[in-house]
Amino acid sequence: MRLLDLTLDTAARNLALDEALLDEAEENAAPREVLRLWESPEFAVIVGRSSSVSQEVDAEYCAKKGMPILRRCSGGASVLVGPGCLMYSLVLSYELRPALRMIEETHAFVLERLAKCLDPLCPGQISHRGISDLTLRDRKVSGNSLRCKRGHLLYHGTLLYDFPLELIGSCLRTPPRQPDYRAGRNHLNFVANLPASSVQLRAMLEQGWNVERTEEDWPRENTLFLAQQRYEQSSWNLRRD
Repeated sequence: MRLLDLTLDTAARNLALDEALLDEAEENAAPREVLRLWESPEFAVIVGRSSSVSQEVDAEYCAKKGMPILRRCSGGASVLVGPGCLMYSLVLSYELRPALRMIEETHAFVLERLAKCLDPLCPGQISHRGISDLTLRDRKVSGNSLRCKRGHLLYHGTLLYDFPLELIGSCLRTPPRQPDYRAGRNHLNFVANLPASSVQLRAMLEQGWNVERTEEDWPRENTLFLAQQRYEQSSWNLRRD
């Protein structure tokens, strides 16, 4: 597993880099796996590939605060990212991990491994719940989603650690689909920060995913292309429901 610890200058370009890493793996003759870590330099709402902005986001509030609304290449519901929320991205190979062709197996494999990585923070209290959440006791600390291609998949998500949780309820509406364990709670009563620093979380993930070497090169041209053609375009981000 290679490590790429790299944050670009905008949330849109960071989303583009995630997709570019998946494309790069698909174009490589041999299996190519990478763990990327980054943290958005700006607050931004990231909606799922098929999300309805009008149903999931308070677009008027976001516009007033100058927060971009962006659409990622993977599924799932909307999240708010920014300083205090560590982002991780995994590109995994089907050749090396054939069981991951089953989506339920993918969620279980990644999230149970993440829970094990983070267990020293709160022993026995971090677990996989719902379809793709990580929780600290009964509060969500991580939301996750995936994108599958022929030979590899992209699995990425959030890890809240020093995030202004009250901001989530201002930017996001109550989601149309909720896991049972949420029990109707509003955002502020449903989410929590992990008791850790960014440095601690990075070290835990690197160790837990058996990082062998740090990568300095990354697909610059395709990242810029994807950002310009998709992630920086309102026709992609705010397309009609």
